[in-house]
Amino acid sequence: MSDPTPTAEAFIAALRANQSDEELRKIARYFKAGPGDYGEGDRFIGVRMGTVFELAKAHMEMPLGEIEKLLESDIHEARAGAVSIMAKKAAAKRTGEDGRRELCELYLRRHDRINNWDLVDLGAWNVVGRYLADKPRDVLYELARSDNPWERRTAILATLHFVKQGEADDALALAELLVSDDEDLIHKAVGGVLRSLTGKHGERVRAFLERHAPTMPRVMLRYAIEHFPPEERAHFMGLKGGG
Repeated sequence: MSDPTPTAEAFIAALRANQSDEELRKIARYFKAGPGDYGEGDRFIGVRMGTVFELAKAHMEMPLGEIEKLLESDIHEARAGAVSIMAKKAAAKRTGEDGRRELCELYLRRHDRINNWDLVDLGAWNVVGRYLADKPRDVLYELARSDNPWERRTAILATLHFVKQGEADDALALAELLVSDDEDLIHKAVGGVLRSLTGKHGERVRAFLERHAPTMPRVMLRYAIEHFPPEERAHFMGLKGGG
């Protein structure tokens, strides 16, 4: 049964109880945390992400102040747990409008602690995108122009919530802003969002690619055309100048 008053301290204790050296070795293959890497200095203790998510579910009633304490931890899995709790809260019907606003504000205010690709992926869609679904989205354009790559990744991935609702305008507009980004993790995020549009909004994606395929990063293009028929993939890769 869930703790009626879950705390950051209790969550971290549960993480330590599930620590595994074998899992730590596996994690090293997925996250670049060496000198000069995007995750330089990030500290993992070796907890399976499935376990982190289970703990997040058990600690869903954690107050915002305790979630922020969890975000402040130097342990990556603790921050992943914090964002997972936020995402689960944001998706819960009982949270309400004020609760979603508070979660979104916390996410944006503490983006300094949401500082790796998996943390952004856990929260951008459900915490930021969900709250902004029926509101002005200027903040996403501000984030897209940020010097911080994690803020830029949040900007584009938040639009996945809108895409799920059948919208394409902001996803395509933000893709335009980020199509020449220097960071590989932004290339993959933009390409993934374009790919998500190819069902209902395929013609708009094709028009976007006709304009940008010759100059956009190759990995972005590959992600974007993944669901296209082989002949169309060949066409767009031909515009890029190779397979």
